[in-house]
Amino acid sequence: MNILFMGPPGAGKGTQAERIVESFGVPHISTGDAFRLAMKEGTALGQEAKKFVDQGLLVPDEVTNGIVKDRLSLADCDMGFLLDGFPRTLAQAEALDEILAALGKKIDHVVNLKVDRDRLLARLTGRRICRTCGATYHVLFNPPKVEGVCDKDGGALYQRSDDTEEKVGTRLDEYTSKTAPLLAYYEGKGLLREVDGEKDIDAVTADISSLLRG
Repeated sequence: MNILFMGPPGAGKGTQAERIVESFGVPHISTGDAFRLAMKEGTALGQEAKKFVDQGLLVPDEVTNGIVKDRLSLADCDMGFLLDGFPRTLAQAEALDEILAALGKKIDHVVNLKVDRDRLLARLTGRRICRTCGATYHVLFNPPKVEGVCDKDGGALYQRSDDTEEKVGTRLDEYTSKTAPLLAYYEGKGLLREVDGEKDIDAVTADISSLLRG
C-alpha cells in the first residue's frame, strides 16, 4: 500500500506516521531522510543536493525528484511506503505521478490531517524550552509545575523565535497557499481521505487505520 501523508505544521503527521508504518509494515519516507541517505552514500544526486544544502539554499525540484525516485526504487518499498513532506507543490505532484508510473507504482491513499488554524497556533506557539538543560514543555499540554520554571533544574523557560504567533502564522499561510492546489489535485483523482486531526491521538490513529484497511 502506497500512502501519502499531508497536513499543516502541528497537525501531528510525524506521530501518526510512526504509528501507521509500524502497523502496516511499510517504510516512512521523508524528503529530509532521502536527502541524508543520498548525501551519506555520495550518490551523484546526493552530491548535487549537498551543494545547495551547504549554502542554505532550497534544493531544485529536478534534484529533489531524482532523489525521491531513487529512494522509492529501493527494495524496502516493494510492498508499499508512506511518503511524508513530498510533494509540496503541484509541479512536484505531477513529477511524482511520472516517477511512480516509471516504477510501476501508484498512490493508493492521500491522507490529509485537518486541524483548525487556531488549534494549530495553540499547539505550535505553546512550546517552552529550558535555557539550561533544554527540556521541552508546552503551556497547555505539558506545563511545568511552576510557570516559566523548569521542573528539572529550575532553569528559566523561553519561547523559540520561530514559535511566535507571527512566525507560526506565516508558516501556516505558506502551507495553505501551496497545498490547496494539491488537495484539489488529489481529490480530483479520488485519492483524498480527510481525517479529523483534532481528536485524541489514539482516535486519529484508529481513523487512519480504518480508512486504509477499508
